[in-house]
Amino acid sequence: MNIDQIRREYLRDGLQAENLDKNPITQFQKWLHQAVEAEMVDPTAMTVATVGKDGQPSQRTVLVKQCDDNGFVFYTNLGSRKAKEIQNCSKVALHFAWLPLERQVKICGIANKLSTTEVLKYFLSRPKDSQIAAWASNQSQPLSSRQLLEQKFAEIKQKFSKGEVPLPSFWGGYRIKPHEIEFWQGGPNRLHDRFRYQLQKDSSWVIERLAP
Repeated sequence: MNIDQIRREYLRDGLQAENLDKNPITQFQKWLHQAVEAEMVDPTAMTVATVGKDGQPSQRTVLVKQCDDNGFVFYTNLGSRKAKEIQNCSKVALHFAWLPLERQVKICGIANKLSTTEVLKYFLSRPKDSQIAAWASNQSQPLSSRQLLEQKFAEIKQKFSKGEVPLPSFWGGYRIKPHEIEFWQGGPNRLHDRFRYQLQKDSSWVIERLAP
């Protein structure tokens, strides 16, 4: 299979400056709503890129759980690789790929840990099995077999079979405060439309078109 011959034209839509909202969060929310309306698979999925102490970037896909002017929120095990790397370097990049709509959004920002109150509120809203999974998984650590993971899940499920599942002390979340957001819309002949918002010291946003 010659993957260098796999290609397609992007002809669905264009993006013009006059059609952009002055606030990139409002523009993002508009695009997210359209991705949901299009019944895309996992429209809230985003890639989170972090950097280790050795300078090696790593990335993984998580689900964004909140998006407003305060930033983009996701939850995780605080012992995970991404949490440890955020502790070492709070600079984070996010990426949304809505490929059926020929759209991407790239975000650069700073990660801040959520308060226990915020984390607890969300944790209690999760399905009980998801709460139990948070207890069962020692995220990012070596695991000899899936059987051991399922056994741990069953043990925790039995332990908390009666009553509510408490919030693990090692489970939390982060809010990414953006200072740069780029919107990408596919175009014909690889002449894609790209617009970058950059946050200024007075909290306003400057928008500029980028070459594809």
